[in-house]
Amino acid sequence: MDIQSKENRLKGDTGDKAINFSGSDDYLKSCPTLEQEVPDCAVLNYPCITCDRSVDCIYGNLYNYTCFVKPKIVCNGSKTFNRTSVCRFCYQTDKWEHRCDQKANCNSLASPLKFYTTNCTVSDDIICLGKRRFLKKIRCSWTAGTRWGTALILALTLGGFGADRFYLGHWQEGIGKLFSFGGLGVWTLVDALLIGIHHLGPADGSLYI
Repeated sequence: MDIQSKENRLKGDTGDKAINFSGSDDYLKSCPTLEQEVPDCAVLNYPCITCDRSVDCIYGNLYNYTCFVKPKIVCNGSKTFNRTSVCRFCYQTDKWEHRCDQKANCNSLASPLKFYTTNCTVSDDIICLGKRRFLKKIRCSWTAGTRWGTALILALTLGGFGADRFYLGHWQEGIGKLFSFGGLGVWTLVDALLIGIHHLGPADGSLYI
């Protein structure tokens, strides 16, 4: 699949087909200067370098990219070097190659599963086409630090007093268990089973750790 036609429609596409380029000097805050230890030019990553490709690439194939160190950056060695990378757009990178803003206002335990759209940014060592920041739809999955083991131990030992429900944030049910002595033991056993199979989780919709 030739992605040249898609690339030409990208905002800011230039005739020399440069990628990972920023027109401002903001990148200098993240790049080596004279006051810092000077690294080799070949080990620098975005935003300290800009990479060009000399030929149209086919998605999924490996290509050599010619990379240049940006102005005002101090490094050892040649400021022009080659790197090999897969031909793809930044939004096509694998999930471990970019980081996404996590949201904690959704229910991770909902059925069917909940998804939300958030901003993702490609890691600095990844070379890709197009914008390095993009929108992606990901599954709601977050944690507030609630431990499954702690909840299970509380259910088995102090479940008759509602300690497990209080720990999970289910205050009303916790009060009910406290004044009913765990539903005379029945409620205690049921909650221990539900926590054991991960069916009963934190009240805020987060996941166990």
